[in-house]
Amino acid sequence: MAESLNKLYSGRASFAVRLYRVTIVRRDRWEPAGKAARTRLARDRAGTGEAMGIDGLDGQLIELLTNEPRIGVLECSRRLGVARGTVQARLDRLRERGVIRGFGPQVDPAALGYPVTAFATLEIKQGQGPDVRAHLATVPEVLEMHTTTGQGDMLCRIVARSNADLQRVIDRVVVFEGIVRAATAIAMENPVTYRVLPLVRQAADTSGG
Repeated sequence: MAESLNKLYSGRASFAVRLYRVTIVRRDRWEPAGKAARTRLARDRAGTGEAMGIDGLDGQLIELLTNEPRIGVLECSRRLGVARGTVQARLDRLRERGVIRGFGPQVDPAALGYPVTAFATLEIKQGQGPDVRAHLATVPEVLEMHTTTGQGDMLCRIVARSNADLQRVIDRVVVFEGIVRAATAIAMENPVTYRVLPLVRQAADTSGG
């Protein structure tokens, strides 16, 4: 009898350990804590090719918030015809996955007094990438930077108050010794501004949701 009880207890303990381990793995995978963990999860999923699409309701919610960013969760639920808890859960999930990165205002550099936009292709010295990125981060007129393939190593979008002021900005960019040379092209007009809603609609349609 004692031997049977020992086997039963041992089996339950083993099951408890296995259950605990599964719970930990699932929590680590699906409920990462903090922005950094969410970013790593999104990056890992993208790297492994794991599906990260959105469905129709996600698409409608994103479009609604893009067009009316000050709308509340309750009003979203009324417009979309779903429960408030559903909207909140969708928002939480989209933010955790990095689909929605924020709700801040969209600022127009031209309205701030920087109507000139240019793109600078930079060639940098071998091994100077981190230092060049740190330098570019100190230049307010550098709005974004991408590392690229091809002749150049980095592509920067920069703004200036005028064509003459653009030279000042370029001089400040290339003064860093890690930058070998720069080629700059001034944008004449911007007929297609940065947009994501067409992509959102396509992603939602592709999902079939």
